[in-house]
Amino acid sequence: MDARGGIGGSLTGLDLRAEIDRLREERNAVILAHYYQKPEIQDLADFVGDSLDLSKKAAATDADVIAFCGVRFMAETAKILSPDKIVVLPDMDAGCSLEDSCPPDKFAAFRAAHPDHIALTYINCSTEVKALSDVIVTSSSAEKILSQIPLDQPIIFGPDKNLGGYLVRKTGREMLLWPGVCIVHERFSETELLKLQLQYPGAPIAAHPECPPYILDHADYVGSTSGILAYADQMPGDTLIVATEPHIIHQMHKAAPLKNFIGAPGADGNCNCNICPYMALNTLEKLYVALRDLTPRIEIEEGLRLQAKKSLDAMLAMASGTVGMGDLGPVRVTGD
Repeated sequence: MDARGGIGGSLTGLDLRAEIDRLREERNAVILAHYYQKPEIQDLADFVGDSLDLSKKAAATDADVIAFCGVRFMAETAKILSPDKIVVLPDMDAGCSLEDSCPPDKFAAFRAAHPDHIALTYINCSTEVKALSDVIVTSSSAEKILSQIPLDQPIIFGPDKNLGGYLVRKTGREMLLWPGVCIVHERFSETELLKLQLQYPGAPIAAHPECPPYILDHADYVGSTSGILAYADQMPGDTLIVATEPHIIHQMHKAAPLKNFIGAPGADGNCNCNICPYMALNTLEKLYVALRDLTPRIEIEEGLRLQAKKSLDAMLAMASGTVGMGDLGPVRVTGD
């Protein structure tokens, strides 16, 4: 083992931040961090943001290496858009419950059973499912893309039934929904949220559309992570209840340090259960090793990559201006 920690050696005593900075320069690497990452990872990243916006920003750099601190489907999206760059993920076990809910073989069978439908698919899915889809959507682009689909065209929407249901209620457009959910956003409690509203009367609620309808029905703003951040910065008043993964609050405090941001509670009356267990797998130690060893590395067969890229290109052609903009808007939706 050398002074910088050999393969399999201890990292004890290393200045991880300094070593990551050294490797970033040596590898000509760009470090990406999703808003749901731990604050110490957000603070050292070159870019912090939504998954697709991060992949686009990385593609526009001259970096040779992309270190994506997020989950696997995000790193795969970066590889789809930057096939000539090395893409590493600090922990390959950093998956996604929405991706897991939609196995490619079952999605292919579902599509085959509904041959007259086109598939609008939320970006939180595997490369294989992207390749089986017609148009990928993000939480900020979905409504704009949906508005461009002819009214007589049947639609499959997956894998997030909550985002799909939100769009159905908001637009009145019928869609056949795949029954997937995000385990983080499913854990918010309506009862505990109402208690929190009584504790902070008049405080608005901002919610991600991956939340179930019994949470969205109470929201003053529904939008993507970027949209929620913009709302937090611009909203009147000084207190906001936030119904999404709580690590986003780190960026809110940085942008508006005098405001009070409160994570919406889970069923046990606190928000600890709403921390994404997959995002939490990434650590500074794992990021250092990933940059040092250039592994775990994302590899995608070229034919599959090109097929998946078609659905991403379709999204960018229909709604490129929405990427990272969070423009679902301040609309309250009621209904089933």
